[in-house]
Amino acid sequence: MSMRSCIKLIEKYKRFLITSHTNMEGDAIGSELAFAFLLRRLGKTPLIVNEDDIPYGYDFLPGTRAVTRYNRSAGRISFDCFVALDCSDLHRTGEVYRLNDVNKPVLNIDHHVSNGYFGTVNWVDPHACCACELVWRLYKKLRIPISRDAALALYAGVVTDTGSFRYANTTSQTHVIAAELVATGIDVAAVYRNIYASIPYEDLKLLASILPTMRRSDDGRIVWFEVSKEILKKQKKIFFDLSENILNFGRSLKGAEVVILFKENVASRGEVRVNFRSHGLVDVNAVAREFGGGGHRTASGATVTGTLPGIRRLVLASVRKAFNACRPRS
Repeated sequence: MSMRSCIKLIEKYKRFLITSHTNMEGDAIGSELAFAFLLRRLGKTPLIVNEDDIPYGYDFLPGTRAVTRYNRSAGRISFDCFVALDCSDLHRTGEVYRLNDVNKPVLNIDHHVSNGYFGTVNWVDPHACCACELVWRLYKKLRIPISRDAALALYAGVVTDTGSFRYANTTSQTHVIAAELVATGIDVAAVYRNIYASIPYEDLKLLASILPTMRRSDDGRIVWFEVSKEILKKQKKIFFDLSENILNFGRSLKGAEVVILFKENVASRGEVRVNFRSHGLVDVNAVAREFGGGGHRTASGATVTGTLPGIRRLVLASVRKAFNACRPRS
């Protein structure tokens, strides 16, 4: 479905429950906030409800104090339309989707190639660099001026999902969007400091303990890290999700084509989160889908049940198979 169907749904209803995927990052949070700002300009009533708290490093964004964490005992929430942003699967919202137990219309706005088209209205564009780009297009189509607060939220999403304009999803359009957002007067240096240069001391020490787990294949094309429950339990409190930092460290290694992070779930027995990053030769979305996950060709993830050694063995075998199916770069 198109943007037109999305706008018709927005115009039809008054109260919107907005959510995104678990383990949120800049695009999830930024698209939620910017979409809520847009709805308010249209005279609508938005409410953002997430499975998780706002992660450390993003609480500087305007509007985050109004974001609610899901509470199953809080009672029924009144809304007319359920909105999922930057979410390829409804169940990736955690338990939040259960709030729509009366089957109100679902608006699905996303850019993941693995999206399952679960909405009543689905506006999915895998060519968009991020969900924030789609929300930016709504502002333009509806001719709503982008406030500085909305621009800050959108910029955070654009920057994080493009790897600060380093990933293959960065296009000329991406830079046009960024230029327009910066022109509103947002402090881009403050965005960088808050998101990338505010790791707590305890977590930097944790990162130092994880990096020695790095291993690579004999040919150097596959690099992986492992975060066990034992490592995580040594931390009194985890303030910051270091996954992206670890993956970026691996991506910077010469010769590495695919980087994988295996992270045991402290709260769930026999469950491992697997994150993939690729420089583009291997479609890690296809690999992740083998394990019930998905995402993009160069960035995907899956949550897998089993032991860490067993999952590692299966995942590495799948990645090697994907390499064998690829034609070598010229």
